[in-house]
Amino acid sequence: MRVTAGEKTSVTGLESRLQSLEATDSVRWVMARYMELCDVPQPDVDLAELGDLFTLDATWEGVGVDYSKKFGRHTGRESILRMLTGRLPAGPLLANAHLLGEGRINVQGSIATGSWIMHQISHTEAEGVHCAVARVKAAFDLSETSARIKAFSTERLFTADTQLPGLRSEHPNT
Repeated sequence: MRVTAGEKTSVTGLESRLQSLEATDSVRWVMARYMELCDVPQPDVDLAELGDLFTLDATWEGVGVDYSKKFGRHTGRESILRMLTGRLPAGPLLANAHLLGEGRINVQGSIATGSWIMHQISHTEAEGVHCAVARVKAAFDLSETSARIKAFSTERLFTADTQLPGLRSEHPNT
């Protein structure tokens, strides 16, 4: 949000800037909580909380050659939850951690958009320990008390082989 010098000190300008800061903070919290809820292991994944981070008509999709095949496109909160829970405990992941970069967030009225670089370190029986770097883009509905994800996409940028001599993976599930 860009404001002129006069708008910076007017009551309306200050209110607008405060709303933008609060919206940006809400977007950051939602993205961090989403990533945290997708980490494995967790004692119990709160599916209601995970679902509540999305609008009812949200979309979630993998984009690019690799992720469009791996993840596909899911429309609607229930469809997104089914896909995500298939990958969480009892799914293929033994351990999984998301590291989200600072990102950029743009607030325009009741919509916010953002872009982040995400590092994901995971362990599966099939692939062993795996490191992926992806670009995550999301749009958020700000019309309620907190931001909700309206559209989410992830695109693989690259992966790294972590099967180096002497590397050992330890986590509570093995």
